[in-house]
Amino acid sequence: MIRKTMTVLALGLAMTAAGAGLAMAQSAAAKATVDAAKTAGTVGEQADGYLGIVSGGDAALRAAVAEINTGRAAAYKDIAAKTGVTVEAAGQATAKQLYARLAPGQYWKPLDGGWIKK
Repeated sequence: MIRKTMTVLALGLAMTAAGAGLAMAQSAAAKATVDAAKTAGTVGEQADGYLGIVSGGDAALRAAVAEINTGRAAAYKDIAAKTGVTVEAAGQATAKQLYARLAPGQYWKPLDGGWIKK
């Protein structure tokens, strides 16, 4: 299992470095909307690899989060197929990379808890 997790992490890093992966199916407008909401503390990263609404947010923000999460789901499915792990494991392995890139003051939601500020 550790070997598969390392493979998922390596593949995730390679996909990110190549400009694929999480950026795959997301529009520039959705990314800009979500980035601003993460800075404002309205959206956060979750340990399952998906974005979540921390508080508030309008329909446009929810649509942007859904768009990015749809792209992430496709990327995790692709990683899982290439590495032999579950889609959930691929998302969680990628979430660890996303957590490392969170700026201080942004929000993170562990699998078994509520939102915490980094």
